[in-house]
Amino acid sequence: MKNSIKVERAKKNITQAELANLSKVSRQTINAMELGKYSPSIVLALRLASIFEVEVSQLFELEDSDWE
Repeated sequence: MKNSIKVERAKKNITQAELANLSKVSRQTINAMELGKYSPSIVLALRLASIFEVEVSQLFELEDSDWE
């Protein structure tokens, strides 16, 4: 799953640690999502979209491999 978390973080000028604190997960979770190694739960995806004030579909995008 592709995401634009890093881009949105840069727009808001917040660190991974700050985002982790706001979203109530570890910094390692944020890092793993940015690297595409972790797909968030629906609740976490909604929480992140709310923090960034965007739609979930603007933050996350399914790739062809996600359908397999």
